[in-house]
Order: sequence, then structure tokens, then C-alpha cells
Amino acid sequence: MEFREDILGAPYEAAELTLRSDGEGTVCATLVRRPVPGADRAVLYIHGYNDYFFQTHLADHYTALGFSFYALDLRKYGRSLQPHQSPNFVRDLAEYDEEIDEAVRIIREVDGHGQLLVNGHSTGGLVAALWAGRRAGRGVVDGLFLNSPFLSMPAAQAVRTAGGPVVTALGRLAPTRVLPSALNPHYTHSLHKDHQGEWDFDLTLKRAEGFPLFAGWLAAIHQGHRQLRRGLGIDVPVLLMASTRSISTTKWHNALHHADAVLRADDIAAEAPRLGRHVTVVRIKGGMHDLVLSGEAARDQVFAELDRWLAAYLDVQPVGENA
Repeated sequence: MEFREDILGAPYEAAELTLRSDGEGTVCATLVRRPVPGADRAVLYIHGYNDYFFQTHLADHYTALGFSFYALDLRKYGRSLQPHQSPNFVRDLAEYDEEIDEAVRIIREVDGHGQLLVNGHSTGGLVAALWAGRRAGRGVVDGLFLNSPFLSMPAAQAVRTAGGPVVTALGRLAPTRVLPSALNPHYTHSLHKDHQGEWDFDLTLKRAEGFPLFAGWLAAIHQGHRQLRRGLGIDVPVLLMASTRSISTTKWHNALHHADAVLRADDIAAEAPRLGRHVTVVRIKGGMHDLVLSGEAARDQVFAELDRWLAAYLDVQPVGENA
């Protein structure tokens, strides 16, 4: 493993993590880092579906607080997607444990950080929560920050209940069958500077129309939700943030800039107690699905609430105060 300059340029570095091969062939993940010299604490960011790490202002915020910043592009996403692979595809979310465990080993044992926060967004939030539940009692993570985590399907309860067994069966019998995608291209358009947004990112790695939606992947999500409903038993403090409202529209609407256009924010908040015994829930007025990509007022709320929580539970001093 060797770190080289990342596609984002200095000060970001990236290293390819070689993982066990699967039915499609070779597999890798990519660990991006922005070290802070002398820092004892670190954060590991895990992106969402149809996504990769590009949110450098998030890294700016953490490094200003004295965190070395790390991000994983999971297998078959972003920097890690290889030509022979089905994009974003896994049959079990526990497959991601391999790259998360290796990233944690590098952060703690190789780079020597003593305290670790894991920050997951959307599907990455679900993945991080499931991983933390499986690692309870081992002392490998000190806290979780979940940004609009994918804790519930964006559909009515009756649809979720009836559709789960069908998706599970299809995922077992025909895991690579492509299903109709419900991804709203207007969400990505609401973010990107070439459309209606303010952010610059690679539209080949985070596509407006998304990647194919595979039955096996969707079945893995359903399985993760079933595990969540049984309770995950996470044994470290958890901060969960979600917008105060959601929007579902097939046409462009300015409200896309002020609501979650991907998941049901109320459902996310309702599932929070299943994560563990110590969960803080914060609702962000005007928040988009990726809360740190929201408009400035909502974004300021996110970082203020994060700082308050970090000070209370991880003893992180606000910028400008003495350690």
C-alpha cells in the first residue's frame, strides 16, 4: 500500500486497498487522507450510494478542529470502481467490513491515532452503523456521526412490508438483475454548479441518472434494515442528523434546495433509537439530503451542532479555544 497524490490534489493523498476477490474478479477500495501533523484524533468518512468523497469543506472543518481526515471510496464506487465490475454492487453490506477494518487499522496502528470518529452519509451511514454494531465492545471506534443515514426505505410502510420478501427472493435468485431506479436526477442537479447547485464534482462518479440498481444490492439494504429493526447495540455515542422535511417530485422545484429529496427524514429520525442506548437526534431546518451540501444557513446549523456534540462527547475543543 502506498499513498500518492489524490485526484483532488494536495493536501489529499490516496492509497488503494487490495481486498479479497469476488465473483466478478479483483476488488479494491480507496483510502483518501489529509493528515494533521501531531493529531491524536481522526475521522473516517463513508459516502452514500451513487457517490464518492469530494466534500473538501467537510475535511476543512474537521482538520480545523485537529482531526486528521480520512475517507473511504468503498468497493465498486468512485475511485475504486473497476471496468469489470457492476457499479455499487454487493450482496451483503457486511462485505464492506473488510475495507472499513483495514482503514481503521491504518488510522490507528500505522498512522498512530488514538481517537476515531466515523462519519457516514446515507447508505454509508447505514453501513457505518451496522459495522459499529458488529464491532461493539472492541474499542475500535469512539463515536458515530450519521448524516441522513439510509435507515428506512423511501416508501410507505405497507409497501416496505410487502415488498421486502419479494426483493429478498429476487436478490437471491437473480442478484445482478437491473431494477427500475427511483433516483431523482433533480437531486444531483440541485447540487452541481453546472445545473442548479453550488458544488463541483465529477458527474461520471456521481451521476445525475445514477448507476444501475441491482436486485442483490437492494436485497442487501433490506437485510440491513431488518438487522436495524432488531437493534444494533452500538456502544458509543451516536449523533444522527436529518432534515426537518422531505420532498418527492418528478419536476424541478426550488424546494429541492431546502429538503431531503432522497429519503424520508421523519422515518430516519424514528429509527434512531434502534441504533443504541446513546443517540442524539438533530433535525436541520432547510437541510438537503447530504446535509453538508445544503445551503449556507443549514450548513452552518450542521457544523454548529456537530461541534456542540463533539465537545460534549469526544472532548473536542471548539476552534479558537485552548485545548
